Amino acid sequence: MSKAIILDSQLKKSGEAALPESYQSINSHNLYLYVKSFLASLRANNAMAKTRGKVSGGGKKPWSQKGGGRARAGSITSPVFVGGGVAHGPSNNRNYNLKVNKKQKRLALQYALQEKANNGSLFIVDKINIESGKTKDAVNLFQALNQRSTLFVCEAYNEKTYLAFRNLKQCYLIDGAELNAYLVATFRSVVIEKSLFETITKEG
Repeated sequence: MSKAIILDSQLKKSGEAALPESYQSINSHNLYLYVKSFLASLRANNAMAKTRGKVSGGGKKPWSQKGGGRARAGSITSPVFVGGGVAHGPSNNRNYNLKVNKKQKRLALQYALQEKANNGSLFIVDKINIESGKTKDAVNLFQALNQRSTLFVCEAYNEKTYLAFRNLKQCYLIDGAELNAYLVATFRSVVIEKSLFETITKEG
């Protein structure tokens, strides 16, 4: 059974919390589908090339159909001319969104949390709060975990805690509403508040 590590106020291990048994039977394909959908939604989709119909000009036939010894041409906006349209170029009306239903999103998150627990990198704390609002205090908290990168998940963080974490490249602070499988899978470890952990696992 996968277990999360409970930390005390000194960030020392004080116990373990088991994840629901249902997490063990989740297929990893749910995480793959969610990550694929999440990354697709981030695509800017602003690349566009003009087709021959969108290039200005081309109202007059460049030269006579016959007698010139050249291939026939109907418009200088044709892709064969320099400055003409682009054949099969990118269009910014393409839809990259990939649908993932609610159940798959939930299963993806549960699988990602289970993987972190199996690797010993899912931690539970009572509260994530930097009262001073200073980055050095957030750095001390991060370094005490001895992890390469950490996702901190609060039920609802205050402004000072946000200010303390916002400039740290190896850390990312979010609230419970922002939690998703992609972020959990991206960071090496996850620190989550106890109340939020209980809410998430209760849904499972």
